[in-house]
Amino acid sequence: MKQRSRRNRRNRALEGPNAYGVHVRNATLDDAAAIAEIYNQGIEDRVATYETRRRTAADQQAWLQSIAGRYPAVVAQIDGEIIGWAGAGPYRDRECYRGIGEFSMYVHRDWRRRGVGDLLLAGLISEAERMGLWKLLSRIFPFNEASRALCRKHGFREVGVYEKHARLDGRWLDVVIVERLISANLNAVSL
Repeated sequence: MKQRSRRNRRNRALEGPNAYGVHVRNATLDDAAAIAEIYNQGIEDRVATYETRRRTAADQQAWLQSIAGRYPAVVAQIDGEIIGWAGAGPYRDRECYRGIGEFSMYVHRDWRRRGVGDLLLAGLISEAERMGLWKLLSRIFPFNEASRALCRKHGFREVGVYEKHARLDGRWLDVVIVERLISANLNAVSL
């Protein structure tokens, strides 16, 4: 019996709005300005990234173009307004790692702790599975308990800690490494 291609399946996590009217969908180039604005809030708040350089819509368009068709990017919106995004990119350049996506996720300040991240991560995982990825991973600051709890809820395991991984505002910060296997794609991989 021939196995159905996972790439052709619909992503049910992106099919309709949740009970609060938040809709998660695949990101488009037209979303770049909103993605940049939300990412810049994350940069300013210093709780989720080492990055300090603000992003522009052009930066985010270039990023979306670079991952198109290979890695997932989703946005959450309500009443037409983008209120969060999640996206993955290559973990490493080597061919043997092409099915691993390193992801980030950011929610607009006004929408944090309201379930948007939960919807985004579910949509990202579903889209990663549809695209044939076999693993998602990320690095999270140890003090970012909300992100760590959300990842645990979605089946990520904490692999370990990179100590003093980089400096932010003159302070050395550790990061917790999280990973989630996408078991549906592990057997289908042919390198």
